Amino acid sequence: MNLELQRFKADFFKALAHPLRIRILELLAEGDKNVNELQTIIGAEGSSVSQQLSVLRNKNIVFGTKEGNRVVYSLRDPMIIDLLAIARQIFNNHLIDTVSMLDKLGDE
Repeated sequence: MNLELQRFKADFFKALAHPLRIRILELLAEGDKNVNELQTIIGAEGSSVSQQLSVLRNKNIVFGTKEGNRVVYSLRDPMIIDLLAIARQIFNNHLIDTVSMLDKLGDE
């Protein structure tokens, strides 16, 4: 069971390991969006957005619902929002530590 969980986590984090996929998740955390909306906000080509959505869909991180001739994407688990917030806090802590270290070096 433990090995299964570790594999799941590794695969999950691999699926997140792309800046465009993270941006898509951040936008979906704000609300459901279709590919055109995501493309417009991100300013990326449709094929790259679709390709990254496909990765996220295959890993069950997002899902699409057909609405007419469009597919609207949603986060499968709202805890992704918490995960993104925690990642942002870790990043901020890292920046604070780096600035603090640079300040100490400057004082020497």
